This record gives sequence, structure tokens and C-alpha cells, in this order.
Amino acid sequence: MIEVELSAVRVDLRSNTPVLLLQELNKPKRTLPIFIGAPEATAIALAIQEIDTPRPMTHDLLKNVIDELDSRLVRVTITELRESTYYAELTVTRGNKTYSISSRPSDAIALAIRVPAPIYVADDLLESEGVSSEILDEDRENTLDEQTPEQLVGEFREFLDNLKPEDFSG
Repeated sequence: MIEVELSAVRVDLRSNTPVLLLQELNKPKRTLPIFIGAPEATAIALAIQEIDTPRPMTHDLLKNVIDELDSRLVRVTITELRESTYYAELTVTRGNKTYSISSRPSDAIALAIRVPAPIYVADDLLESEGVSSEILDEDRENTLDEQTPEQLVGEFREFLDNLKPEDFSG
């Protein structure tokens, strides 16, 4: 497993789809891009910006449940890519028991930011799907974590305004 950090949440200009960028902490600093949905991107961006919502969001609720059950999120791991879908696991401990819980990467990362907990990627996955960070550094202007909360909300509203029913078909 290779430890990574969430380096950015961006919008891919070609597809107008949010993408998470997980960057390796140590050299060669490869980056794993994972495309996610707009609601998940918003949840992650709110956590990055430390914006409180009037009521707990799903990831806040999960964090609260883990805390109330005297458990601890030890780490999240992006484990594999199967048929164009990434998979992740939450590693949670309670007492002397360890649990591995299947998760979508976007949910795992949204939770890891809130806890906070370290994020890992399977070695072979980063080897096969990781890209050189220098390539991604050239396109920094669309980074959500560099935008104000007002810009994030405006961008999300624009995204929702342009959604069509066909966007949800397989």
C-alpha cells in the first residue's frame, strides 16, 4: 500500500465531470485520478473547506456513528479497478477487532477528510493507473480546493441546471 493525499478536486473540462486527484506522498509522486459524481465532489469540497452544514451530511453521520460506537477509522484504501469502477475499503477498529468495510472511493475519501484518517492506494493500482504529477500540474486553474465556497456553490448549481435525464442512463 502506498500512502497518498487528496491533492485536489477538479472538474474535467472535456466531460464536465468532477475528478479526485490522489497524489503519492513520496517520490515519484504519481497521481491517481478518480472520476466521481457532483454530489460526492461537493461533500468532499465542503469538508476540505471546513464548511459546516445545518444538519449532518451522510459522511458526517457515518463519522458520528463510528465515534459513538467507540470505534476508529484507521485508514481508507483504494483497492482495485474492476470494469471501470474503483473499489475502496474502510479499515475500522473497535476494541481489539478490526473490520474491513467495502466502500466507494468517494465516500471513503469524504469520510477520511472528516475524521481525519490516512488514505492509501494498492501498489499495483497506482502502478497501472497512476499518472505523472507534472502532467496534472499544468492544469491547476480548475481546482475546487482553491475556490471560495461561493464559487463552489455556483459551479455546482450550474452543473445541476445543465443535467438532463439522459445523463443518468447507463
